[in-house]
Amino acid sequence: MVAVVEVQVVVVLVVVLVVVVVVVVVMVAVVEVQVVVVLVVVLVVVVVVVVVVVVVVLVVVVVVVVVVVVIVVE
Repeated sequence: MVAVVEVQVVVVLVVVLVVVVVVVVVMVAVVEVQVVVVLVVVLVVVVVVVVVVVVVVLVVVVVVVVVVVVIVVE
């Protein structure tokens, strides 16, 4: 269960990073530098938020699994 969740999370993170890289490359190719800087900052913030949320979710899942296992064992 936990392994499946972790794999899904890793896949999601990889996809997000790829999308960010593609968007940044496109922006650099098309738009002005100042706009690109702003967008990069925004994208970095978004990625950080996503990572934090994912970590929190993982911790919650692990805690729930541990609690359930403890209850079942007892």
